[in-house]
Amino acid sequence: MPEDTELLQDTGFHGFTIPGAITRQPSKKPKGKELTVEQKAENRTISQERITIEHSIGGIKIFRIVKDCIRLRSEEIRDSVMEICTGLYNFKTARRRAPG
Repeated sequence: MPEDTELLQDTGFHGFTIPGAITRQPSKKPKGKELTVEQKAENRTISQERITIEHSIGGIKIFRIVKDCIRLRSEEIRDSVMEICTGLYNFKTARRRAPG
Protein backbone atom coordinates (compact mmCIF):
# COMPACT_ATOMS: atom_id res chain seq x y z
CA MET A 1 0.00 0.00 0.00
CA PRO A 2 1.21 3.53 -0.70
CA GLU A 3 2.14 5.64 2.31
CA ASP A 4 -0.76 7.49 4.00
CA THR A 5 -3.42 5.22 2.45
CA GLU A 6 -6.64 5.58 4.41
CA LEU A 7 -8.43 2.37 5.36
CA LEU A 8 -12.10 2.66 6.34
CA GLN A 9 -12.94 -0.54 8.14
CA ASP A 10 -15.93 -2.04 9.85
CA THR A 11 -15.93 -2.75 13.59
CA GLY A 12 -15.92 -6.46 12.73
CA PHE A 13 -12.27 -6.11 11.69
CA HIS A 14 -11.09 -4.73 15.03
CA GLY A 15 -7.34 -5.27 15.32
CA PHE A 16 -6.73 -5.74 11.57
CA THR A 17 -3.97 -3.43 10.36
CA ILE A 18 -2.03 -2.87 7.18
CA PRO A 19 1.50 -1.45 7.52
CA GLY A 20 1.65 2.14 6.27
CA ALA A 21 -2.13 2.58 6.18
CA ILE A 22 -4.10 4.97 8.36
CA THR A 23 -7.02 3.00 9.82
CA ARG A 24 -10.36 4.69 10.54
CA GLN A 25 -13.09 2.69 12.20
CA PRO A 26 -16.27 3.65 14.06
CA SER A 27 -16.12 3.74 17.84
CA LYS A 28 -18.08 1.12 19.74
CA LYS A 29 -20.26 2.17 22.65
CA PRO A 30 -18.52 1.25 25.92
CA LYS A 31 -20.45 -1.18 28.08
CA GLY A 32 -22.69 0.78 30.45
CA LYS A 33 -21.60 4.16 29.06
CA GLU A 34 -22.43 6.47 26.15
CA LEU A 35 -20.33 7.75 23.28
CA THR A 36 -19.11 11.33 23.44
CA VAL A 37 -20.44 13.96 21.03
CA GLU A 38 -17.11 13.88 19.15
CA GLN A 39 -17.22 10.09 18.79
CA LYS A 40 -20.79 10.25 17.49
CA ALA A 41 -19.81 12.92 14.95
CA GLU A 42 -16.82 10.83 13.79
CA ASN A 43 -19.01 7.72 13.48
CA ARG A 44 -21.51 9.71 11.38
CA THR A 45 -18.72 10.97 9.08
CA ILE A 46 -17.32 7.48 8.59
CA SER A 47 -20.82 6.12 7.93
CA GLN A 48 -21.51 8.75 5.26
CA GLU A 49 -18.26 7.88 3.48
CA ARG A 50 -18.85 4.12 3.70
CA ILE A 51 -22.42 4.24 2.36
CA THR A 52 -21.23 5.45 -1.05
CA ILE A 53 -18.73 2.59 -1.14
CA GLU A 54 -21.41 0.05 -0.15
CA HIS A 55 -23.75 1.35 -2.88
CA SER A 56 -20.98 0.99 -5.45
CA ILE A 57 -20.28 -2.59 -4.38
CA GLY A 58 -24.01 -3.35 -4.66
CA GLY A 59 -24.10 -1.75 -8.11
CA ILE A 60 -21.20 -3.88 -9.30
CA LYS A 61 -22.97 -7.02 -8.05
CA ILE A 62 -25.78 -6.53 -10.61
CA PHE A 63 -23.39 -8.40 -12.88
CA ARG A 64 -24.06 -11.93 -11.69
CA ILE A 65 -20.64 -13.21 -12.69
CA VAL A 66 -19.22 -11.14 -9.81
CA LYS A 67 -21.49 -12.45 -7.07
CA ASP A 68 -21.87 -16.06 -8.24
CA CYS A 69 -19.20 -18.69 -7.73
CA ILE A 70 -16.59 -18.41 -10.50
CA ARG A 71 -15.10 -21.79 -11.29
CA LEU A 72 -12.26 -20.36 -13.33
CA ARG A 73 -8.98 -21.47 -11.82
CA SER A 74 -6.82 -18.52 -12.83
CA GLU A 75 -6.62 -15.58 -10.41
CA GLU A 76 -5.75 -13.39 -13.39
CA ILE A 77 -9.06 -14.18 -15.08
CA ARG A 78 -11.00 -13.54 -11.86
CA ASP A 79 -9.30 -10.16 -11.51
CA SER A 80 -10.08 -9.35 -15.14
CA VAL A 81 -13.76 -10.18 -14.60
CA MET A 82 -13.89 -7.82 -11.61
CA GLU A 83 -12.08 -5.06 -13.51
CA ILE A 84 -14.46 -5.36 -16.47
CA CYS A 85 -17.57 -5.28 -14.27
CA THR A 86 -16.21 -2.33 -12.28
CA GLY A 87 -15.50 -0.48 -15.53
CA LEU A 88 -19.01 -1.17 -16.81
CA TYR A 89 -20.50 0.11 -13.55
CA ASN A 90 -18.34 3.27 -13.74
CA PHE A 91 -19.41 3.82 -17.37
CA LYS A 92 -23.07 3.40 -16.39
CA THR A 93 -22.87 5.85 -13.48
CA ALA A 94 -20.80 8.39 -15.44
CA ARG A 95 -23.50 8.51 -18.13
CA ARG A 96 -26.10 9.27 -15.45
CA ARG A 97 -24.03 12.12 -14.04
CA ALA A 98 -23.11 13.61 -17.42
CA PRO A 99 -24.85 16.89 -18.28
CA GLY A 100 -27.17 16.90 -21.22
